[in-house]
Amino acid sequence: MAKFTHQADHTASKEEIWNWYNSKGAFRRIMPEWEGIIPVNAGALVDDDETIFKVSLGPIKQKWVAKHHSVIPGEQFADRMMRGPFGAWNHVHKFESVSDNVTTILDDVEYKLPVHFLTGWSAGITVLPRMRQMFKYRSTRVTNDLNQIQATSGKPRQRVLVSGSTGMIGLQLCAFLEAAGHEVHRLIRLTTKLPADVDSQQVIRWNDQTGEILEGDMNGFDTVIHLAGAGIGDKRWSKKRKRIIRDSRVIPTRNLSEIMANLENPPKSFLSGSAIGFYGDRGTEVLNESSSPGDDYLADICGQWEDATKSAEEAGIRVVHLRSGIVVSPLGGALSKLLLPAKMGAGGPVGGGKQMQSWISLDDEVYAIHHLMVNESSEGPYNLTAPNPVSQKQFARVLGRVLRRPGFMPLPGFMIKIMFGEMGKKLVLEGQNAVPNRLLESGFEFTYTELESCLRNCLGKIK
Repeated sequence: MAKFTHQADHTASKEEIWNWYNSKGAFRRIMPEWEGIIPVNAGALVDDDETIFKVSLGPIKQKWVAKHHSVIPGEQFADRMMRGPFGAWNHVHKFESVSDNVTTILDDVEYKLPVHFLTGWSAGITVLPRMRQMFKYRSTRVTNDLNQIQATSGKPRQRVLVSGSTGMIGLQLCAFLEAAGHEVHRLIRLTTKLPADVDSQQVIRWNDQTGEILEGDMNGFDTVIHLAGAGIGDKRWSKKRKRIIRDSRVIPTRNLSEIMANLENPPKSFLSGSAIGFYGDRGTEVLNESSSPGDDYLADICGQWEDATKSAEEAGIRVVHLRSGIVVSPLGGALSKLLLPAKMGAGGPVGGGKQMQSWISLDDEVYAIHHLMVNESSEGPYNLTAPNPVSQKQFARVLGRVLRRPGFMPLPGFMIKIMFGEMGKKLVLEGQNAVPNRLLESGFEFTYTELESCLRNCLGKIK
């Protein structure tokens, strides 16, 4: 069989690395963002447990079933493909101590392509580049996660309740919190469909519009993280859609605040979603957390959203407002919509391209929320944006460079208004130059401060 090997050193003990790999969240954390892998079952690191996921082969999703074997706790584990796209696949992970706080992860893969005697020659073109990028990404993700976990190792692990746990940010946040040793529960509506790999026992069900708890007990959590809300850019804005956007944020936040304020054993902390739309369209004006609010639709929504936490704040619960910028990931959000035209060379400046885009990597969004969760002195609004905002024209140019595609087709602003109406005007033609002053002052260190390194990592274009 053909062989592939990868080796990486990590500043962590074997125990720390084993605990990360053996956590509930590790499998989702280790899957490359650009691959579009869908976890079905994340097997524990014991012999004969199965890990199952769906992987894309062009437009086709194929199920991959891998069985763990040769498990030596703290030392190694292996998985053999029982069903999937390869003719054969066996992957051995070994952890070797270099010193007390440095560990080498050795990945040895033996594989065969389907009909290997005919297709084996193509591995250098079809398989190996993809594998190299995947293992580089894995090593980077493990290193970054461990850095964050070690930075907060002196803080107690928490019992955390997360709403919006099935969204792009929520899925990765819950996975990281589990990898970091926290006990994660999910606050969901009756209609919410949980991903197949999520523990359906650790849930609380409620009616977010009435505040009625239908199943479970809200008492006893250390922190509640509230991220739920209808997608702002999912559909054209009609009066009905704008009402849904508001009501899916303001009403549940108010209900949740009132519930927590009246609990016998309330949480110590409440981290509630918001957005840099709070500031309105301000051109290139540099905006920090003390900047005044805007006066448009999104600014009004964000203001009401933040005001809806009053009951929790008055009850003595520490409240943090997460004013998120553009979260950069191919898993969803703005980047997922930009990729296809950018790959076709149509990723040029939109509406002149001068509008500012305050972005943040998906990893730093997750790490910042965790940082604010465990730091008890953090409260009030925080801009969750990287320190270096860019114009839309700069964003398009960097994306084109990463994808090796020219951005030759500018798109006039009036076309955006025709295609998307008010939504397009607010989300594409306007922007904010928001900076994370308070986050930096709190001691948070960004993993990705430059857009190009962020895009290369999440798109599998690592140099």
